[in-house]
Amino acid sequence: MTAIEGSVALVTGGSRGIGRALVEALYERGARKVYATARDPRTVTHPDAVPLALEVTDPGSVAAAAEQAQDVTLLINNAGASVNANFLDSPVEDVRREFETNFYGPLLVTRAFVPVIERNGGGHILNVHSVLSWIGLAGSYSASKAAFWSQTNSLRLDLKPRGIDVTGLHVGYVDTDMTVGVDAPKSTAGSVAAQALDGIASGAYEVLADELSRQVKAGLAADPAALYPQLTAA
Repeated sequence: MTAIEGSVALVTGGSRGIGRALVEALYERGARKVYATARDPRTVTHPDAVPLALEVTDPGSVAAAAEQAQDVTLLINNAGASVNANFLDSPVEDVRREFETNFYGPLLVTRAFVPVIERNGGGHILNVHSVLSWIGLAGSYSASKAAFWSQTNSLRLDLKPRGIDVTGLHVGYVDTDMTVGVDAPKSTAGSVAAQALDGIASGAYEVLADELSRQVKAGLAADPAALYPQLTAA
Protein backbone atom coordinates (compact mmCIF):
# COMPACT_ATOMS: atom_id res chain seq x y z
CA MET A 1 0.00 0.00 0.00
CA THR A 2 1.19 3.50 -0.84
CA ALA A 3 0.33 6.65 1.09
CA ILE A 4 -0.79 9.56 -1.08
CA GLU A 5 -0.18 12.09 1.69
CA GLY A 6 3.37 13.36 1.49
CA SER A 7 4.10 11.65 -1.82
CA VAL A 8 5.79 13.22 -4.82
CA ALA A 9 3.89 12.28 -7.97
CA LEU A 10 4.42 12.66 -11.69
CA VAL A 11 1.40 12.52 -13.99
CA THR A 12 2.02 12.20 -17.71
CA GLY A 13 -0.57 13.99 -19.80
CA GLY A 14 -1.34 16.08 -16.75
CA SER A 15 -2.71 19.18 -18.44
CA ARG A 16 -6.25 18.02 -19.24
CA GLY A 17 -8.89 15.34 -18.82
CA ILE A 18 -8.18 12.47 -16.45
CA GLY A 19 -4.59 13.67 -16.03
CA ARG A 20 -5.60 17.08 -14.71
CA ALA A 21 -8.22 15.47 -12.45
CA LEU A 22 -5.51 13.21 -11.03
CA VAL A 23 -3.31 16.22 -10.32
CA GLU A 24 -6.18 17.90 -8.47
CA ALA A 25 -7.04 14.76 -6.51
CA LEU A 26 -3.43 14.17 -5.51
CA TYR A 27 -3.14 17.64 -3.99
CA GLU A 28 -6.53 17.27 -2.30
CA ARG A 29 -5.23 14.12 -0.59
CA GLY A 30 -2.04 15.70 0.65
CA ALA A 31 0.59 15.01 -2.00
CA ARG A 32 3.66 17.14 -1.33
CA LYS A 33 4.42 17.84 -4.98
CA VAL A 34 2.89 16.88 -8.31
CA TYR A 35 4.71 17.16 -11.61
CA ALA A 36 2.23 17.54 -14.49
CA THR A 37 3.76 16.76 -17.85
CA ALA A 38 2.75 17.87 -21.32
CA ARG A 39 4.42 18.33 -24.68
CA ASP A 40 3.98 22.06 -24.05
CA PRO A 41 4.25 22.70 -20.29
CA ARG A 42 2.50 26.05 -20.76
CA THR A 43 -0.75 24.09 -21.12
CA VAL A 44 -0.49 22.93 -17.49
CA THR A 45 -2.85 25.32 -15.69
CA HIS A 46 -3.21 23.80 -12.22
CA PRO A 47 -1.88 26.51 -9.89
CA ASP A 48 0.12 24.17 -7.66
CA ALA A 49 1.38 21.69 -10.25
CA VAL A 50 5.01 21.69 -11.37
CA PRO A 51 4.88 21.87 -15.20
CA LEU A 52 7.33 19.57 -16.94
CA ALA A 53 7.94 19.16 -20.67
CA LEU A 54 7.65 15.55 -21.79
CA GLU A 55 7.15 13.73 -25.07
CA VAL A 56 6.76 10.11 -24.02
CA THR A 57 7.90 8.73 -27.38
CA ASP A 58 11.21 10.64 -27.29
CA PRO A 59 13.91 8.90 -25.20
CA GLY A 60 15.82 12.17 -24.81
CA SER A 61 12.75 13.98 -23.49
CA VAL A 62 12.01 11.12 -21.08
CA ALA A 63 15.59 11.10 -19.77
CA ALA A 64 15.50 14.88 -19.27
CA ALA A 65 12.25 14.67 -17.31
CA ALA A 66 13.64 11.93 -15.06
CA GLU A 67 16.73 14.04 -14.43
CA GLN A 68 14.57 17.00 -13.37
CA ALA A 69 12.16 15.01 -11.20
CA GLN A 70 14.54 13.09 -8.95
CA ASP A 71 12.17 13.09 -5.96
CA VAL A 72 9.28 11.11 -7.52
CA THR A 73 7.74 8.26 -5.50
CA LEU A 74 4.51 7.84 -7.47
CA LEU A 75 4.42 7.61 -11.28
CA ILE A 76 1.14 7.81 -13.21
CA ASN A 77 1.35 6.82 -16.87
CA ASN A 78 -1.71 8.59 -18.21
CA ALA A 79 -0.62 10.11 -21.54
CA GLY A 80 -2.03 8.35 -24.58
CA ALA A 81 -3.17 8.71 -28.16
CA SER A 82 -6.36 7.66 -29.94
CA VAL A 83 -5.65 7.01 -33.63
CA ASN A 84 -8.00 4.02 -34.00
CA ALA A 85 -6.27 2.81 -37.16
CA ASN A 86 -8.02 0.03 -39.03
CA PHE A 87 -5.81 -3.03 -39.39
CA LEU A 88 -6.84 -3.72 -42.99
CA ASP A 89 -7.09 -0.26 -44.53
CA SER A 90 -5.09 2.26 -42.50
CA PRO A 91 -1.38 2.90 -43.12
CA VAL A 92 0.76 0.62 -40.99
CA GLU A 93 2.58 3.73 -39.81
CA ASP A 94 -0.62 4.84 -38.06
CA VAL A 95 -0.68 1.57 -36.15
CA ARG A 96 2.98 1.97 -35.20
CA ARG A 97 2.37 5.56 -34.08
CA GLU A 98 -0.37 4.45 -31.70
CA PHE A 99 1.84 1.73 -30.22
CA GLU A 100 4.71 4.22 -29.83
CA THR A 101 2.53 6.40 -27.61
CA ASN A 102 0.35 3.86 -25.81
CA PHE A 103 2.81 1.00 -25.28
CA TYR A 104 6.42 2.06 -25.81
CA GLY A 105 5.88 5.54 -24.35
CA PRO A 106 4.87 4.40 -20.86
CA LEU A 107 7.54 1.71 -21.02
CA LEU A 108 10.22 4.35 -21.64
CA VAL A 109 8.87 6.49 -18.81
CA THR A 110 8.66 3.55 -16.42
CA ARG A 111 12.22 2.42 -17.18
CA ALA A 112 13.48 5.96 -16.57
CA PHE A 113 11.67 6.42 -13.26
CA VAL A 114 12.04 3.01 -11.63
CA PRO A 115 15.60 3.84 -10.45
CA VAL A 116 14.33 7.20 -9.16
CA ILE A 117 11.51 5.61 -7.18
CA GLU A 118 13.87 2.94 -5.84
CA ARG A 119 16.36 5.55 -4.61
CA ASN A 120 13.52 7.30 -2.82
CA GLY A 121 12.59 4.19 -0.86
CA GLY A 122 10.04 2.59 -3.19
CA GLY A 123 6.57 3.64 -4.22
CA HIS A 124 3.89 3.03 -6.80
CA ILE A 125 3.10 3.11 -10.52
CA LEU A 126 -0.43 3.61 -11.89
CA ASN A 127 -1.01 2.76 -15.55
CA VAL A 128 -4.15 4.15 -17.19
CA HIS A 129 -5.72 1.57 -19.51
CA SER A 130 -9.16 1.38 -21.07
CA VAL A 131 -12.09 -0.99 -21.21
CA LEU A 132 -10.92 -1.43 -24.81
CA SER A 133 -7.89 -3.28 -23.43
CA TRP A 134 -10.27 -6.23 -23.33
CA ILE A 135 -12.45 -5.78 -26.41
CA GLY A 136 -11.18 -5.04 -29.90
CA LEU A 137 -13.59 -2.40 -31.16
CA ALA A 138 -11.10 0.35 -32.02
CA GLY A 139 -8.40 -1.25 -34.15
CA SER A 140 -4.92 -0.15 -33.21
CA TYR A 141 -6.12 1.67 -30.08
CA SER A 142 -7.58 -1.49 -28.56
CA ALA A 143 -4.51 -3.50 -29.53
CA SER A 144 -2.11 -0.97 -28.04
CA LYS A 145 -4.08 -0.81 -24.80
CA ALA A 146 -4.23 -4.61 -24.62
CA ALA A 147 -0.45 -4.71 -24.97
CA PHE A 148 -0.14 -2.02 -22.29
CA TRP A 149 -2.35 -4.07 -19.96
CA SER A 150 -0.02 -7.04 -20.45
CA GLN A 151 2.98 -4.79 -19.80
CA THR A 152 1.40 -3.67 -16.53
CA ASN A 153 0.83 -7.24 -15.38
CA SER A 154 4.43 -8.19 -16.16
CA LEU A 155 5.85 -5.10 -14.49
CA ARG A 156 3.86 -5.86 -11.34
CA LEU A 157 5.84 -9.08 -10.96
CA ASP A 158 9.17 -7.49 -11.91
CA LEU A 159 8.86 -4.50 -9.59
CA LYS A 160 7.36 -6.02 -6.44
CA PRO A 161 10.77 -7.26 -5.21
CA ARG A 162 12.13 -3.76 -5.83
CA GLY A 163 9.60 -2.09 -3.53
CA ILE A 164 7.32 -0.71 -6.24
CA ASP A 165 3.65 -1.68 -6.52
CA VAL A 166 1.74 -1.43 -9.82
CA THR A 167 -1.95 -0.73 -10.38
CA GLY A 168 -3.88 -0.78 -13.66
CA LEU A 169 -6.83 1.59 -14.13
CA HIS A 170 -9.58 0.58 -16.57
CA VAL A 171 -12.39 2.90 -17.59
CA GLY A 172 -14.89 3.31 -20.41
CA TYR A 173 -16.21 6.69 -21.52
CA VAL A 174 -15.10 9.70 -19.47
CA ASP A 175 -16.54 13.17 -19.89
CA THR A 176 -13.49 14.88 -21.43
CA ASP A 177 -12.67 16.58 -24.71
CA MET A 178 -11.75 13.17 -26.17
CA THR A 179 -15.37 11.96 -25.92
CA VAL A 180 -17.16 15.03 -27.21
CA GLY A 181 -19.90 13.79 -29.52
CA VAL A 182 -20.04 10.30 -28.00
CA ASP A 183 -23.63 9.48 -27.08
CA ALA A 184 -23.11 7.11 -24.16
CA PRO A 185 -23.06 7.23 -20.35
CA LYS A 186 -19.85 8.87 -19.15
CA SER A 187 -17.99 9.00 -15.87
CA THR A 188 -16.59 12.26 -14.59
CA ALA A 189 -12.82 12.65 -14.63
CA GLY A 190 -12.97 13.50 -10.93
CA SER A 191 -14.72 10.23 -10.08
CA VAL A 192 -12.18 8.22 -12.06
CA ALA A 193 -9.28 10.01 -10.37
CA ALA A 194 -10.72 9.42 -6.91
CA GLN A 195 -11.16 5.69 -7.56
CA ALA A 196 -7.64 5.48 -8.98
CA LEU A 197 -6.12 7.01 -5.87
CA ASP A 198 -8.22 4.72 -3.66
CA GLY A 199 -6.71 1.82 -5.58
CA ILE A 200 -3.18 3.09 -5.08
CA ALA A 201 -3.76 3.61 -1.36
CA SER A 202 -5.17 0.09 -0.94
CA GLY A 203 -2.56 -1.62 -3.10
CA ALA A 204 -5.14 -2.84 -5.63
CA TYR A 205 -3.86 -4.64 -8.71
CA GLU A 206 -6.69 -3.23 -10.83
CA VAL A 207 -9.26 -0.47 -10.56
CA LEU A 208 -12.43 -0.86 -12.64
CA ALA A 209 -13.77 2.67 -12.58
CA ASP A 210 -17.20 2.24 -14.16
CA GLU A 211 -19.94 -0.29 -14.72
CA LEU A 212 -18.98 -0.87 -18.37
CA SER A 213 -15.46 -1.92 -17.38
CA ARG A 214 -16.81 -4.22 -14.68
CA GLN A 215 -19.26 -5.86 -17.10
CA VAL A 216 -16.67 -6.40 -19.82
CA LYS A 217 -14.09 -7.77 -17.37
CA ALA A 218 -16.67 -10.18 -15.97
CA GLY A 219 -17.45 -11.40 -19.47
CA LEU A 220 -13.89 -12.24 -20.46
CA ALA A 221 -14.22 -15.89 -19.46
CA ALA A 222 -17.43 -16.30 -21.44
CA ASP A 223 -17.92 -17.19 -25.10
CA PRO A 224 -16.44 -14.37 -27.24
CA ALA A 225 -19.81 -14.05 -28.97
CA ALA A 226 -21.14 -12.55 -25.74
CA LEU A 227 -18.69 -9.65 -26.12
CA TYR A 228 -19.06 -9.33 -29.88
CA PRO A 229 -22.78 -9.60 -30.78
CA GLN A 230 -21.95 -8.78 -34.40
CA LEU A 231 -20.25 -12.19 -34.72
CA THR A 232 -23.63 -13.89 -34.38
CA ALA A 233 -25.67 -11.26 -36.23
CA ALA A 234 -25.91 -13.44 -39.33
